[in-house]
Amino acid sequence: MKALSQRRRHPLAAVALLLMALLATGGIYAAASTANEAQAQTTTFTANDVDEGSKLFAANCASCHGMGATGSDAAPSLVGVGAASVDFQVGSGRMPMQMDGPQAQVKPVQFDDEQIRQMAAYVASLGAGPAIPSDEILDPAEGDSSAGGELFRVNCAMCHNAAAAGGALTRGKYAPSLEGTSEKHIYEAMVTGPQNMPVFSDANITPEDKQDIIAFLKTIEEQGSPGGADLGSLGPVSEGLFIWVAGLGVIIAFTVWLTSRSS
Repeated sequence: MKALSQRRRHPLAAVALLLMALLATGGIYAAASTANEAQAQTTTFTANDVDEGSKLFAANCASCHGMGATGSDAAPSLVGVGAASVDFQVGSGRMPMQMDGPQAQVKPVQFDDEQIRQMAAYVASLGAGPAIPSDEILDPAEGDSSAGGELFRVNCAMCHNAAAAGGALTRGKYAPSLEGTSEKHIYEAMVTGPQNMPVFSDANITPEDKQDIIAFLKTIEEQGSPGGADLGSLGPVSEGLFIWVAGLGVIIAFTVWLTSRSS
């Protein structure tokens, strides 16, 4: 008993216990993150998808991103960005870029769904990254729009505006309006962090919470502007400007009318 008691009071005992606690915490966190990601993943790709995707990538993307997607002076490496990043960037028309600028502009999509899937498969084969979400986690009918609204205002509204109308950022960049954006692209943007957007991993915002945000965005999109003209949904600045200009116009018109009466 005396020897056991001495070992318990060993100077390294506290360090050993701390290391064990850290390892246990890390293991639990990794397991939880993997479980969350598994909820949102879609079907796997075939070897043919990867092969065809590599050909499309070499013909359309390698001039900037380099052979093997390892990056260049013109564009970053795509190793580890995942299939979701390719599906978002190419599926929304942002890639391939039309011209250099502060950020990629939305334009007509240049590839069909099968080609986008094949390029996503190729990039996914280069390293682990966010997967294309499944249809089940994208259904806004299964989400809670009220909870999603709260999450959106806390995490997204400072850039995208509380009404998701978008807003200006620094150095010519901007957060785009989310009106008309598909459920899949909204989800993929959250997990990949395109342009200036931060990454909201499943450890930060769970797949269910992302589904709630999608439900909120689709709800306000369907409702439109029940209070009348939304004036760009830019808040009190645009509304105040409208009142100032309209009010000033009324005052000038009234002044002209009085002058004409007196003469």
